[in-house]
Parts: sequence; structure tokens; C-alpha cells
Amino acid sequence: MTMATTTMDTAAATAESRPGRSLEELVDRVFEARRLRKHGDLDGALALLAGADFTDATEQEARWTYTEWLGIARRRFAGREGAAVYSPGTGRAAVLAPHPGGALEVLAVMGMRWEPGKLVSRRSLRGLRPLAQGGSR
Repeated sequence: MTMATTTMDTAAATAESRPGRSLEELVDRVFEARRLRKHGDLDGALALLAGADFTDATEQEARWTYTEWLGIARRRFAGREGAAVYSPGTGRAAVLAPHPGGALEVLAVMGMRWEPGKLVSRRSLRGLRPLAQGGSR
């Protein structure tokens, strides 16, 4: 058995032992989001990553996907005044922007049940970081 075969067998066994979405499905989702981004469909790329399921993902897989999502979100909302990133845990994040009346509007999500357009209270959120600078973990 060659080293490549052993590595592929190990990866396949790991994917089979994890219920839910496999690493291959997560990788496919990220690569498709990259293709959409490359073709200028930033909203489509964000929507694709919004539906990613991190229930069975490792922390490294979730962080990799988060980094991809954050890069796309920065490109999409670069000029949005006051846009911020909220990340309550690994594999979960949202881009929020001020809305008249003091609430924050959800612009994009990843791994959360919120939908773009939802209004959330600033009081209930901890750890908001500006989207334009930093914003990554």
C-alpha cells in the first residue's frame, strides 16, 4: 500500500465515521463559494456558506471556512458604514450594520439561524469587531 493510498483511506474512514456532512462536502461548498466570488457573485457565495453545517466539523475546518466567509464578507460590505462582525463561537458569525432606531441589521451569516435583514439588539451582543479592520479570530 502506498503512502497516498493510506492517506486517502484514512481520510475516507474519518469522513465515514463522522455523522452529518463530511469534510468533502464542506470543502466542495468552500470551493464553490470561491468560484462564485471569482465571478463576482459575492451574495451567492455568502448564501452558500451561510448554509454550511458545522455540527460535526473540527475546529480547524470551521476556522478555515470562517476565514473564507470573512474574506468574501469584507469584499461585499467594504463600504458599509459601521459594519461589524459578530462571532459567538467557532463556525458561527454574522455581519451586522447599524439600522435607524439603534438596532443592528443582519447583512450576512454563517452557521447561524439568523437571516439577512433581521434586526437584532446591540445590547445582547458581545464582542462586535469592525469588519473593515481585524474582524478575524
